[in-house]
Parts: sequence; C-alpha cells; structure tokens
Amino acid sequence: MSRQLKQGLYREYLSRKEDLAVVRGKIDMPGSIKHRLARKRVLTCEYDELSENNLLNQILKTTVMLLLQHAKVDAEHKNDLKKEMLFFSNVDTIDPTTVRWSAVRFQRNNNTYRMLISLCQLILEGMLMTTQDGEYKLASFVDEQRMSRLYEKFILEYYIKECPQAKATASQIPWALDDGIGTYLPLMQSDITLSQGNRVLIIDAKYYTHTMQTQYNVHTLHSANLYQIFTYVKNRDSEFGDQPHQVSGMLLYAKTDELIQPDNTYQMSGNQISVKTLDLNQEFSEIAKQLNEIVAEHFS
Repeated sequence: MSRQLKQGLYREYLSRKEDLAVVRGKIDMPGSIKHRLARKRVLTCEYDELSENNLLNQILKTTVMLLLQHAKVDAEHKNDLKKEMLFFSNVDTIDPTTVRWSAVRFQRNNNTYRMLISLCQLILEGMLMTTQDGEYKLASFVDEQRMSRLYEKFILEYYIKECPQAKATASQIPWALDDGIGTYLPLMQSDITLSQGNRVLIIDAKYYTHTMQTQYNVHTLHSANLYQIFTYVKNRDSEFGDQPHQVSGMLLYAKTDELIQPDNTYQMSGNQISVKTLDLNQEFSEIAKQLNEIVAEHFS
C-alpha cells in the first residue's frame, strides 16, 4: 500500500448536492425555491467533485480497519497500517458485505489498484464473519474451496500488474480436434497463462491442505492435477503447428507445513511440466520474489 500512497490515491468525479451562497455546477430548482420561500440566501447546487472517497479507497480502508482489530496481525504491521490510514482521513468505511466485486472496474487511471483490491477480496470474502452483536471481524481460518479461488486470482492479478515482460491472462484453451466436433467436451479454462510471443507458460494454481496424495505410505503427485496440466499444454502446443514455439506447464501449489514438498521438473512428450510450491507464509516482498523467479526462469 505504501507504493500506492507514493503514487497518490485514486480520485474520481462524484456527484454532490449542497446548499451554497454562490452558484457551483447547476442549480437544483426545487431546493433553491424552498430556500427562497424560507428567506434563506442560499442556492441548492448539484456539481461533480474530484474525490478520493470512492469505492476502491473505501474497500482499502474497510479492510485495513478490520485487520487492525485482528489478533494475529503483529504490532509492527499495525503501526504501519495506522500511519497509512492518515492518508484516508477523507475516505469512508463501508459495510463489507455490500461490496459487489463483479462490479469493480479497472481502467488506466486506477490499474495500480488491481493487486491491492485482490488482496482485500481475499481477506473480506475468505475471512469475514459477523459477531452476535452484528459487528464484523475476521476469522482465523478460511475454507479451502474459497481460498483456492482467491489464491488463483491473487497470482493472476500479481502477474497482470507486476509482469510487463509477459502477458498474463486466464485464457481458455481450445481442444485440438481432428474433425472439429467437440460436442459435450468441457471448457479448458486456465488459471494463469503467461505468454511472450511464441513462448507460453500455463500455470494451474492449487490450494490444498495436502500437496501430495498418499497411498500405502507412498507419496505421489495428485494424478488429476497432472493429467489436467498435461492436457492443457498439449492442446495449446498444437495451436502453433510448425511455427517455432515453446509451451510449458506448471502446477503451483500453496506451500503447506508437510515434510514432503514437490519441486520437480519433467520433460513430457516435448514439453516441460514442472511442479512447484509458493510459500505464502512470508513477507510480501518474498512472495513476489518467488513469483518473479518463475517468470525469469521461463522468459529470460
């Protein structure tokens, strides 16, 4: 957030209605007539004002205020957040349950907020709970399915914002059909696809309690995950035909506290398939370093 504050808070034009002694914007006739009849020397005016009190900043402030109440946020981080909140003195907090995440839009002037808002969504959607007296607080755990979706989005948004050397999308991959008939075939929807010219890395982000499957005390990779990423890679690979290209795949698991953590690279039928873990239990700068290393390895 400190980086965003250095760039300045995003501001947008918001409609205001106010009683003023001089004209500003356009005059609201019903309100002005009412004041005239009451012998008040003011006009009711409607005008647009450039303000930082908009939805994006309200989401940030609301999330931070909840974090300040959370017992597991250490004192040093709380102090930093309190200092940063001084810049939000003109920003309101909102009811976090009313945020329509699908309606949040980004454009050139606020694109730097993408990463921050994704983190806020991860916190508010994944951890928000209501107390008996109707107040909000953050839970100490998140259900695995919801966390998995937010984990995928976090990685995608990071690469969109922080990875200019490769284009980051959550693109669909068409089936390589010989006769063009694909009735009843499921969509192949990638979590993250990084591309630079004819070099492509398809990342399947996985957030599991256990990163490995175990049978008869033998640890192996989750077979369904491996089949899935292999299918994605081979179908994407076929799109290039005879053009020089490189298509790779990666299963990127959120690191757990298990003793065995996958860190493997395989060469399969002409393509590289790797299995890595992302350690989220670190400072954000260290998480970013891990994600940047993935890009450097495949696109440098």
